[in-house]
Amino acid sequence: MTVNASAQVTAAQDAPRSLLDRRIASGERWIFSAGFNVASGMRDTSRIDTELADIARLAGAGARVAVLSHQGRHKDGSAQHLGDVAAYLSGRLGKNVGYVPENTTDAAIEHSRALAPGDVALFGNTRHHPGEEANDPTLAARFAHLGDAVAVGGFSKAHREHASNTGLLKYLPGWAAHSLLVEIERLSPWSGADPSVPSLAVLGGVKPEKTLIGLRSFSRTYDVVVPGGVALNHVLRAQGHQVGDSELGEQPERCAKATDEILRSAAARIHVPSRVVIARRSGDSFTDPREIRIADGVPLGFAIVDFHLETWLLDLMREFGSHGCRAVMAGTPSLYLRGFRHASAQLLNWASAPRIKAILLGGDTVSELPFDGPTSTGGGSALYYLGEADLPILRALRENSATSWTEI
Repeated sequence: MTVNASAQVTAAQDAPRSLLDRRIASGERWIFSAGFNVASGMRDTSRIDTELADIARLAGAGARVAVLSHQGRHKDGSAQHLGDVAAYLSGRLGKNVGYVPENTTDAAIEHSRALAPGDVALFGNTRHHPGEEANDPTLAARFAHLGDAVAVGGFSKAHREHASNTGLLKYLPGWAAHSLLVEIERLSPWSGADPSVPSLAVLGGVKPEKTLIGLRSFSRTYDVVVPGGVALNHVLRAQGHQVGDSELGEQPERCAKATDEILRSAAARIHVPSRVVIARRSGDSFTDPREIRIADGVPLGFAIVDFHLETWLLDLMREFGSHGCRAVMAGTPSLYLRGFRHASAQLLNWASAPRIKAILLGGDTVSELPFDGPTSTGGGSALYYLGEADLPILRALRENSATSWTEI
């Protein structure tokens, strides 16, 4: 294994090294840090498909490739084995991709060393280890025994400081996979503030990052923010409205505190609907839909499933549509797949207009909504990058490239 010879870092703001610029020699041992966090059943494989070319390039040059990926979560037991992903990779790469259920044992390390030039093997789910999400350095060091260099893909995990992501770069020389850099280039037109063109951001879904990252960043850099999903429910609560049994997602107290702070300092105009659609909630089922004024409060047993756009927002959308606008839709704002499509359809139709430069963010958003324009499967990563114009994995790669390493 390569040894870190110096921790001295210089030129931290330099661009990370690209895998495309690295000549690959036959027999080299590479770890490919992937983002194959796909749902069970493999219905949407876009997060795998974007990384195939990088893996094929390594294998085609004769590298011995050990692929690491996460899926699901350790804390709730949803982390599954990745045998179906290995089978899919075999079909797409046109070669057998072995599956090794372990990734830190002596047997797993020996398997990586026994790979022949051009071989690819997918190792076990990194989320089977509790130390993965804690960026445990001991775990990262053990992962590092699977190769002598690391190619970092998986834009969808670029905002996560995990052992198989940023952690590996403390122990091995690293290069940014082309798929990672392509996603960043794709997102750049929507990054940060741009006073020369109006901007509108839509939030949706149930993940806390939509509030903690998306609502915070867009409220500082965009002109208008339209919260939907969990983000809307937190905004309504922060304004004193009763939201009944509406979804509040994970980390509800943290999101509530963040929402209070965001609303007090927001530079953007934040859309708050006066009329919402609610439905009786029983687990994951929703029945008896009805429209109410949010001022009347959502009764217990009911949840917000959709909402109506305010007149001022519709007027602005028409104006933006005439003069041009950049727009982001990060998450589905209403329960679109359950048939509650009013807000989502209006916003999606507007975002599809010729003068609207729009992008959809997140694997769930892309799979749920019909849209022919630009998309990014990196939900949290994209939100982080659009707000900060940087990412933890980019910082780690810059530090890594400025570190002295022994040659492979």
